[in-house]
Amino acid sequence: MADDETHYKILRLLQNDPHISQRALAETLGVSLGKTNYCLKALVNRGLIKARNFRNSRNKAAYAYFLTPKGMEEKAKVTVRFLKFKMAEYESLREEIELLRQEVALAESGTVPGRDQ
Repeated sequence: MADDETHYKILRLLQNDPHISQRALAETLGVSLGKTNYCLKALVNRGLIKARNFRNSRNKAAYAYFLTPKGMEEKAKVTVRFLKFKMAEYESLREEIELLRQEVALAESGTVPGRDQ
């Protein structure tokens, strides 16, 4: 799921801002520049994004990353998987919070579960 999450976030960010730098992408994702570069290369190799170098730019390392039609299709699929994962995580947390609330209520009332009264 970690790869799905990272790829989803990269694809979403690139779709919104194709001119984002790898450094800005890494900072936004909270990952290293090396991991960002690795993920971008993997997405290019899979045909999900295309990288275009701006030869006229003063910064020769400036690229724009565009989602390919295959990339847009994959983004849709990974979005569904990511949403399902996050919904399951949300439900699990919601249940855990409810159990914690019950424990707190019992502790505040002085009742100890499992002890004869």
